[in-house]
Amino acid sequence: MLTERPTLTQFLTEDRRRHPGPRAEIDALIGDVALACKAISRRIASGALSGVLGAAGATNVHGEQQQKLDVLANDIFLRSTERSGLLAGMASEELEAPYQLPAGYTRGNYLLVFDPLDGSSNIDVNVSVGSIFSILRAPVSGPDAQVSDFLQPGTEQVAAGFAIYGPSTILMLTVGNGVHAFTLDSELGEFVLTRSDVTVPEATAEFAINTSNHRFWEPAVQRYVDECLAGTTGPRGKDFNMRWVASLVAEAHRILTRGGVFLYPRDAKQNGRLRLLYEANPIAFLIEQAGGRATTGRERVLEVAPQDLHQRIGFVFGSREEVERIERYHRDEPEQQTHPLYAFRGLYRATA
Repeated sequence: MLTERPTLTQFLTEDRRRHPGPRAEIDALIGDVALACKAISRRIASGALSGVLGAAGATNVHGEQQQKLDVLANDIFLRSTERSGLLAGMASEELEAPYQLPAGYTRGNYLLVFDPLDGSSNIDVNVSVGSIFSILRAPVSGPDAQVSDFLQPGTEQVAAGFAIYGPSTILMLTVGNGVHAFTLDSELGEFVLTRSDVTVPEATAEFAINTSNHRFWEPAVQRYVDECLAGTTGPRGKDFNMRWVASLVAEAHRILTRGGVFLYPRDAKQNGRLRLLYEANPIAFLIEQAGGRATTGRERVLEVAPQDLHQRIGFVFGSREEVERIERYHRDEPEQQTHPLYAFRGLYRATA
């Protein structure tokens, strides 16, 4: 059954007319990514019926236990895009080094960076998971991409998005002209436009953070969360609701839908948990295009110069007013040099 709403392909064609530029190859690559997301959505929906749940029996480059669907989703992304002739190379959360295209395949002008299955620890309990992707221009077209080619700040992204596999499969996308949502029509087999010009509300009363790490947080983050938890009797003078899904895509989708702020800050244990290139940068691009703000707490995420393919970073994003408040709290606190054993822990807090 045909729909009055434009499909993803139709939307991109119309958007290219409104914003002339060298977009045809980018749009074609987005189409290949969308195909991968459709295939992953179908495999996730089949769940235990097709034997894709459970551990794969291996760990990835980060030392994390891989799920069967991690491996499957990564392979789907590679197979869906490698033949296009549009890419010089790919980088994935599941691969230690950049993926080199098979011999004989045409090399193109772009790089694809992706997390094939974000939140995969939620699969077995049937909680929403997703895929995240970012498209960059290759510094040199023709030869195989090297690690250094991928180390571009987020401001250089030409497109980014994520697919969330929940009650429905939704693709959130930006090509630098706002954020738009496309829902997968299973009968049509196409992503169809369902929300245009998505905007993050400037103010919010929701925040998302893993409070089990409270004792490791920097003072600015402790201050912010403690004020939110104090509710109407505290300095903020209003009640906040706390959320935590342990899926970056699910958290980002909620914020793009109804506002909020997400915090996974650096702390005394590590300099951030989320990966800059294929998690923080694409989400930050989407959030900023929707009028929100994304920061490390100290600097704009999209301006961070990557030093490593799998670099981790502190990440705070969402409604502009709350993110700006968190940044202000960081400016109020001197940056502390922490002792590896006693950082931010009660009476043994290290001093600058």
